[in-house]
Amino acid sequence: MCTMRRLVSTVGILLLAVPMVVIAQQPTSYSPVALTEPFEAVKTRMEAAKPEVMQRQMDLLEERYDLSDSPIPGVASAGRGKPVQGGVRVKLPEGVSWEDLANMTPEEVKSKDLWPKGFLPLPHPNHADGGMVFPQFQIDEINRQEGRDLTRFDMDLDMPEHFLPEFPPAIYLTTRPDLGDVSQGQTVTLMNYYEMFNGILNPKQLEGLRLLVTPFPQQQFNQTEDRRSALPSRGVTCFDCHVNGHANGATHLVGDIRPQEHRHRLDIPPLRGVNVQSLFGSQRALRSIEDFTEFEQRAAYFDGDPVIATKKGVNVIERGSQAHFMAEFQSILDFPPAPKLDLYGKLDPEKATEQELRGEALFIGKAKCAECHPAPYYTDGTMHNLKAERFFNEQMVNGRKASADGPIKTFPLRGIKESPTYMHDGRLLTLADTVEFFNLIQGLKLTGQEKEDLVAFMLCL
Repeated sequence: MCTMRRLVSTVGILLLAVPMVVIAQQPTSYSPVALTEPFEAVKTRMEAAKPEVMQRQMDLLEERYDLSDSPIPGVASAGRGKPVQGGVRVKLPEGVSWEDLANMTPEEVKSKDLWPKGFLPLPHPNHADGGMVFPQFQIDEINRQEGRDLTRFDMDLDMPEHFLPEFPPAIYLTTRPDLGDVSQGQTVTLMNYYEMFNGILNPKQLEGLRLLVTPFPQQQFNQTEDRRSALPSRGVTCFDCHVNGHANGATHLVGDIRPQEHRHRLDIPPLRGVNVQSLFGSQRALRSIEDFTEFEQRAAYFDGDPVIATKKGVNVIERGSQAHFMAEFQSILDFPPAPKLDLYGKLDPEKATEQELRGEALFIGKAKCAECHPAPYYTDGTMHNLKAERFFNEQMVNGRKASADGPIKTFPLRGIKESPTYMHDGRLLTLADTVEFFNLIQGLKLTGQEKEDLVAFMLCL
């Protein structure tokens, strides 16, 4: 017995002498499924952190942009006349001008660290957590109509309201152009869609619209303990982001990239004009609106993680009817009117100003915009890699690794003034910003007047 005790004691001493091996956390594609922290503790912790999270993001926006409310005189959205913001809002590095940058090679800009911060990828309001975040006017309207709360207790949308699309946006239908704005100033929801569209849509389209305004569980809005709403939520609808088939400035992170720091912030695009598009998703290159609709419900709602989707209550839509019905309605959403364009999507010389006509000539010629954005819908229906990483060193920005973006879908420019902000992640606040960005990306060396002319033309689209 004494011998046994001595043996155990010796083994214990030897074990204590062995250094502890710490296994590093390996990267994973999956989110945690079974949580151990109580919901109230998570909520309390994240609510306490929210002011600091939002202050950090707003400091970033202030550092990057001029956020003042400075609309273009006499330019407004077609529906309810919301002013359109103008001017270059991206701030330049100290001591350089746009002309200086245009005369440098990408290698020079990169070596001198002169790439404007507003041209770097834009992080999510809280990139480490991500998820759907809605503008306050959308939250208020859905609460008013449905009593469904889209407020997150951990963060708010960061973009000032004057940079967001008009709310509620107009609805134009390819099948009934005679009706003009079918929304009549209302936000379409489950509470009013039937009375608004019965007699205008066929039964399949009407059922598709019903599904588009029906809430289904989503990563941050559901019944589980890892939601981001104070109360268990019925979920979100397609039209919570694509309000009235357009957009409202809501944001999210793409579901198809890992790790988290490489995921792109999403500038939610309009559904207007999807009938003339051949690719869907900023990078996924989905081949039909049915593919896109099904993918959104099955995966994008849950950060591309089907394990989490099962836990939270994925809505598995039936392809032969439900996805088809939803796609059929989306496919009749039209672009807003463009009274200065002719049948071919070009400017009518009898209606356009000299500046607008100069801008069109630049768009087709020197500025090379039409290489990717040809008339009549101003998209080539494919993807392009701008390789913006030529101009800057890889860096972390509020949890987002600014690096190569890869190929991005060419979005239509028809109705472009109606859907700020711009680029796939919303990093450019105005059309003037986009002109400066592409002037550098493409090495165009446009003059100041030429830049203004290009903006004037795009405001006509």
